[in-house]
Amino acid sequence: MASEREKMVAGEWYCCLDDELDHLRRQARLAVHAHNTLPPDERGPAAPALRALFAQAASDIFIEAPFHCSYGINVVLGERVYVNAGCTILDSGSVTIGDRTMFGPGVQIYCAEHHKDPALRSRGIEIARPVAIGSDVWIGGGAIILGGVTIGDGAIVGAGAVVTKDVPAGATVVGNPARPLPRQ
Repeated sequence: MASEREKMVAGEWYCCLDDELDHLRRQARLAVHAHNTLPPDERGPAAPALRALFAQAASDIFIEAPFHCSYGINVVLGERVYVNAGCTILDSGSVTIGDRTMFGPGVQIYCAEHHKDPALRSRGIEIARPVAIGSDVWIGGGAIILGGVTIGDGAIVGAGAVVTKDVPAGATVVGNPARPLPRQ
């Protein structure tokens, strides 16, 4: 029988109220706390504990404090990724961020989708959907990206947009829900 972590990674319904997952979230909270509380000169571009938590992170990423992630172990950060202050990545699913991508302040990525049945939802049943963000993407402040979304290379997500569907390469999307702007 698969563990709750194995089900989460496989994109199946799982129970987030699980001892192993709770342990992983605790490790993430400790790494995030270290990153957010170290003086900037000691922290550098990303605190060592936070960098070690990620599945993969290029040497030249920069993550402003405060920052939050739920697991960290499902996050892959390409070269020269910049994450501005106040960003949150709830990475129950995989989150891949391509080279030279920039996040404005307060960007949020939510991979988890809670069950629609209230009885199952109250028991912690959810499903994790991956998020893939290409290279050279600019995500404006306060944007929200939901699980299951892919954002293509060179795309722009306007400030405050709520991205519920894939964004093609080179497109600009704005609004809630995010919709494409005509190309100029």
